[in-house]
Amino acid sequence: MPRKVIITCAVTGSIHTPSMSPHLPITAAEITAAAIGAAEAGAAIVHLHARHPDDGRPTQDPALFREFCPQIKAASDVVINLTTGGAPTMLVEERLQPALQLKPEVASLNMGSMNFGLYEMIGRFKEFKHDWEKPYLAGSEDRVFKNTFRDIAYILESCSDNQTRFEIECYDIGHLYTAAHFLDRGLVKPPLLIQSVFGLRGAIGAHFEDVVHMRRTADRLFGNDYLWSVLGAGRSQIPTATMSAAMGGMVRVGLEDSLWDGPGKLAETNAAQVRRIRTVIEALSLEVATPAEAREMLKLKGRDNVAF
Repeated sequence: MPRKVIITCAVTGSIHTPSMSPHLPITAAEITAAAIGAAEAGAAIVHLHARHPDDGRPTQDPALFREFCPQIKAASDVVINLTTGGAPTMLVEERLQPALQLKPEVASLNMGSMNFGLYEMIGRFKEFKHDWEKPYLAGSEDRVFKNTFRDIAYILESCSDNQTRFEIECYDIGHLYTAAHFLDRGLVKPPLLIQSVFGLRGAIGAHFEDVVHMRRTADRLFGNDYLWSVLGAGRSQIPTATMSAAMGGMVRVGLEDSLWDGPGKLAETNAAQVRRIRTVIEALSLEVATPAEAREMLKLKGRDNVAF
């Protein structure tokens, strides 16, 4: 039987500013439609951030998440994954609230503090739609995304009664060792969903040898107790996802991670990126996992056990 590959689609996020692409979903209605479209294209999991609808600023206000999570759940069987990353400008208590209050099946969790450089994007655009955008990007040259060991433990312990499983985001090799540390402490339980992130300024590169090194290290640390997934930022999205699929892993695409659907062509929808990687997966004689199959592979608590 062909191996199943879980596709996660990161629908909208805090990496890109809204004026960089007219196709980035901002409002609750746009996020809902984008998530449902990605699911129909083959995504088993949708990873979601929220935005202020007036100017697109990142927000972790649970009330705004409640404007799209129930609608997506009503229209689709897709697994909903909420961020605890939010934006580097937010405190951990603020970033935690959507996962804590809405109790999703999956939530993302960065495995460490890191430089998160977005400032190079400034030179790619001549003008910005909103006043906050350019300073937000420029400030990333001297900004650290903070997730200390205490922060990570705080998030895991706060959500322990929710039975939420975490998309464990590892931006470098040391983050894998941090994940192993929390596995040893019993704060995360197998099967782990290890999401390896490549190609961001401040993270591991997107070279083939970087991808292989991340996979070998994860295999040594976690053995059969994990599922490995890969996301590549920007133009590395499809190449690194293809490497992962060929190496036995899962994949993540979406407009949070890349605005592009080929050289010089903006992706008009998240679904377009899902369809592109689905073509690759099926060309490798693999099959795209359904939401039900993803729930079984990850041992999730089920869609009826969330608070939305």
